[in-house]
Amino acid sequence: MKAFFLTGTDTEIGKTFSACALLHAWRSAGLRATAYKPVAAGAEYVDGIWSNEDARRLHAASSEGPTITDINPVCLRSPIAPHIAAAEEGVALELPALLKGFSRLSEQADRVLVEGVGGFRVPLGADFDSADLAVALDLPVLLVVGLRLGCINHALLSAEAIAARGLTLAGWIGNRPLPAPMLHEAENIETLRRLIKAPCLGILPHASAPSAKETLSALDITRL
Repeated sequence: MKAFFLTGTDTEIGKTFSACALLHAWRSAGLRATAYKPVAAGAEYVDGIWSNEDARRLHAASSEGPTITDINPVCLRSPIAPHIAAAEEGVALELPALLKGFSRLSEQADRVLVEGVGGFRVPLGADFDSADLAVALDLPVLLVVGLRLGCINHALLSAEAIAARGLTLAGWIGNRPLPAPMLHEAENIETLRRLIKAPCLGILPHASAPSAKETLSALDITRL
């Protein structure tokens, strides 16, 4: 079993879209692949349970077996910072429980992709954040870079934070969160390729109704 921790340069930059694309790529290569989103904030009542939209997309992209609750054990209802939502709902976010969820999934798959919340340093509890979760899991990190103004600074700061925690940045994915390409997109991508000391796994296209299957040709999973 091989696993990765997926984070982003910010929120709403295509982390789940990229995760689904990776899952489809691994499954197309004949591997059993599943996502693990230990904490999600923002839920709707669907099919008799409260569930998060990103978690539903990850569940649909994963191999059969794990339930949506296995993939997303902590589903908070308010679409706000998870530590604030957890406090409002009286939910205790505890690192050992999140690690156990990962262990259960790792027994069922060849690839497990752990998707964090927002960026790399989002608080999850009073004394730990998503970076602490990545360290506790001891996984190589994949970084999704939202290709918009400011992405170079955000990407380099994220890469520095990952290295500062003693983790390996295994690769990065560029994603277009906006309908129109950013100004001088090619030059920005070239700068990212030059300055991020990890391979670029691909640049994903913008899609108003994204289908991760359509992005397979844009990813190179052989670099992982």
